[in-house]
Amino acid sequence: MTGRGQSLIWTCAAALTFLATAQGRPGVVLVTVQTELGNIELAIDSAHAPLSAANFLKYVDGGHYESGRFHRTVTSTNQETSPVKIAVIQAGVAPGRTRPGFGPIALERTSMTGLKHLDGTISMARGGPDTATSDFFICIGDQPELDFAGKRNGDGQGFAAFGMVTSGMDIVRKIHAAPAKGQTLDPPVKIVNIVRKG
Repeated sequence: MTGRGQSLIWTCAAALTFLATAQGRPGVVLVTVQTELGNIELAIDSAHAPLSAANFLKYVDGGHYESGRFHRTVTSTNQETSPVKIAVIQAGVAPGRTRPGFGPIALERTSMTGLKHLDGTISMARGGPDTATSDFFICIGDQPELDFAGKRNGDGQGFAAFGMVTSGMDIVRKIHAAPAKGQTLDPPVKIVNIVRKG
């Protein structure tokens, strides 16, 4: 078996294990991303990434993602200037919406949390370290260059993974393949709302 095939098996196994143990597990919060294309179910891991999870849920509980949007898709064809390729979709609150006044959060590096950027991982978008606010992204395929010491970001600090898609990767892939101008989805994919389950 090839290394890539083995990697895919381990990725699927990890996702299935996470899904099987997510329901009712301490520190795991289940949420639904309601989009105009369908729902994406997430398991937010507040046990391993408490700062990032709490930050995301603060926006969820405040209704700040209502009428938000997936606005960015990064594919194999629209990152010509980057020597390190990735595959993600990125979302945030509605543009022009009154900001809630939440400050940026400290970066929870994957070297500390033990979480990795696997197929379906949700993570905080950022510029420099300690700048993440409301934008998040979802990985399509394993993205090790987004982990600590990865080469996608020049500072080598990686991004803060804080959960996994448990259902709806077909919707994630539809968004990833949607029409775009460069990396900007055109039109963006509307988020109806993001809500806790149960």
